[in-house]
Amino acid sequence: MKKLNQSRLVLQLLIFLLPAVISSVLVQIACFRGSEGNEANKKVARLESSFETIKNLGLTQEKAYDYLKIITSVGGRLTGSPEAEKAVELAVGLLEGAGADRVWTEPVRVRRWIRGGQETALVRSRKFSEQKLQIAALGNSPGTSEAGLQAKVVEVRSFEELAELKNLVKDRIVFFNVPMDRTLTDSFLAYGRAAQFRVRGASEAARYGARAVLVRSMTFRVDDYPHTGLITYDETLPIIPAVALSTADAERLHTWLQEDPELEIFIKLDCQFLGEITSANVIGELRGQLKPEEVILVGGHLDSWDLGSGAHDDAAGCAVAIEVLRLIKEAGLKPDRTVRAVLFMDEEFGGTGGQAYARHENRKKEKHLVALEQDRGGFVPIGLAIGGGQKMLKKLQTIQPYLQPLGIHWIKPGGGGVDVAPLAEQGVITGSLIPDSQKYFDFHHSALDLPEAVHPRELELQAVVLAMVVYFLTQKGV
Repeated sequence: MKKLNQSRLVLQLLIFLLPAVISSVLVQIACFRGSEGNEANKKVARLESSFETIKNLGLTQEKAYDYLKIITSVGGRLTGSPEAEKAVELAVGLLEGAGADRVWTEPVRVRRWIRGGQETALVRSRKFSEQKLQIAALGNSPGTSEAGLQAKVVEVRSFEELAELKNLVKDRIVFFNVPMDRTLTDSFLAYGRAAQFRVRGASEAARYGARAVLVRSMTFRVDDYPHTGLITYDETLPIIPAVALSTADAERLHTWLQEDPELEIFIKLDCQFLGEITSANVIGELRGQLKPEEVILVGGHLDSWDLGSGAHDDAAGCAVAIEVLRLIKEAGLKPDRTVRAVLFMDEEFGGTGGQAYARHENRKKEKHLVALEQDRGGFVPIGLAIGGGQKMLKKLQTIQPYLQPLGIHWIKPGGGGVDVAPLAEQGVITGSLIPDSQKYFDFHHSALDLPEAVHPRELELQAVVLAMVVYFLTQKGV
């Protein structure tokens, strides 16, 4: 009986104390959750503060445009040219001045093609007499003989039409008059569809015995500025001269051919291929504090075509990459992972810079997580394209509220460009900040691609957004 009474007393005591015990436990849980919440809030606050500092530094100083002007000061930077090599020297100095912890170069083998001093194209017609055409030799084109060449013209608007007219092509000049499709709002898609005639047209025409090709320039505008670019030749076919024709002259030539199908065109070019030489990629980085072997890369290509000074294509991308590094450094931020700016050589003449970077011995000691390439001009940013699937999209969408006031209206699946494609093949997530591109092909590969075509604030907005994205990725990983 005594033991029963004791058990009852213990039970009553437990019942009496239970609410207090539960309350105490709940309080401790709440405190723990509160500390977790406070720490999360602190992290958010630190991120917001970092982003605000980056934004204020960038938009008040606009250093990206200063970098662009210095890079373009040497003029056009054809791979292997003295101007390209001078740009390598300048880029090293810019990265050092931007506060990189380390700056170095890595060798790249490049083709050395020169335009030469002679680029002449004349329409010779009994009806219209002699008319000069605005042309530019296409990259990789051979020159003509000292005497030049003259032939009748076959105008086509597709490879299918070329095949249909193959019996008329022998010993003539093929004129690819294919405009960029104005109904496409994606200007890069319109460019890609038209550019196939520049890239492959010479060999396709040579297949049927053509002596040379004229290719309508890749731009929506109708003006007197030819836009150059690269040809890839089929080595099993004759290598014939190829030139870009201004869009205004393409329209005129079309009209003249309607009225005088027997007119002839005279072409004289001095361009030639001089072999291969060694150039360099330029690299600068802020070393990560916790995981320095893990790399977040941002880059552009240092080479350009020679008609202008390659401001939009792609001094803009290089300037932004340097400014991303500077903004993170100037903001006093200590990234957990390494931030690396890479200024690639030879995007325009075959992409050997990106290939050399990806396979360099140093890459075996590194782990690239993300590689962002800027090669779409220096215009105002509107979106972000990124690989890595839904996981990566969701990660970056958490910071979209900070990016939206700077013009980033969307984050979508996408990838980088030519220079980071070899890294993508190794499993690296690639991407690009997407600017408004409606005016890009007004300037692309032409004499109009000059620093004054780039707006300093629009360019800086790219750098600010990318600095935020890059810093976020250095802290969060993938």
